Amino acid sequence: MARPVIALLTDFGTRDHYAGTMKGVALGICPDATLVDISHDVPPHDVLAGALELAACHRYFPAGTIFLVVVDPGVGSSRRGIAADAGDYKFVAPDNGVLTVVLEETPPRKVVELTERRYARATVSRTFEGRDRFAPAAAWLAKGLELSALGRPAGAVHRLELPRPSVSADTLAGEVLRVDRFGNLITNIDRKAFDRLAHDASLEIRVGPHQVPRVVSTYADAGAGEICALIGSTDHVEIAANGASAAIALGVGRGAPVVITRSNAAS
Repeated sequence: MARPVIALLTDFGTRDHYAGTMKGVALGICPDATLVDISHDVPPHDVLAGALELAACHRYFPAGTIFLVVVDPGVGSSRRGIAADAGDYKFVAPDNGVLTVVLEETPPRKVVELTERRYARATVSRTFEGRDRFAPAAAWLAKGLELSALGRPAGAVHRLELPRPSVSADTLAGEVLRVDRFGNLITNIDRKAFDRLAHDASLEIRVGPHQVPRVVSTYADAGAGEICALIGSTDHVEIAANGASAAIALGVGRGAPVVITRSNAAS
């Protein structure tokens, strides 16, 4: 890349100075960096939501991008800060599971603890390590520093227990993992599992106590406000409402059970 890219994902919001301050620190170390905001609206302290947002977007960035991920309810505690080299990308984050999905998809070549003080700010706040530890580490990587210079090998890192769908010959049972800002209910049932079940069969889909009337290819295939199911942009089953919020219409959210059943096989 002509200019290094640092992509930021946090739960800081934009009302306060936190996200902007991290950018200022990064630019002070690597003024040539291009800074990209993925989102600063991860729900506060929601590590799983951060992990899923990161997984949904990271592969669409140019090779060499450094992801600065700060969703950190354990700030100031004994939890470690880490940096990981995973294929085309590097990640800087607290060791609290926020990297679980991306490191599952691409096992890291190297993970280190952020223990080398020369690559942090001189004084590290117990309440704002994003500014004092994580942003400097990401910026030094953007400047060309080798990952191993940031600290000692980390060994095993913390992984979240991700909800997995259960699969049988005639049923897929999963749950809603994310609700996006449009109210779409994004499940943990992926396209491959759905297509295997749907082959030559009609399906019955339920989310919580509600039956989903039909499967469509895109939102506009449903009537205004109609509840439908489709494969969304992350290649997972979504429950949606055309032009409306399925989450509000159905009164369900993250964790709601989703059951897809083969109702009959084609003759």
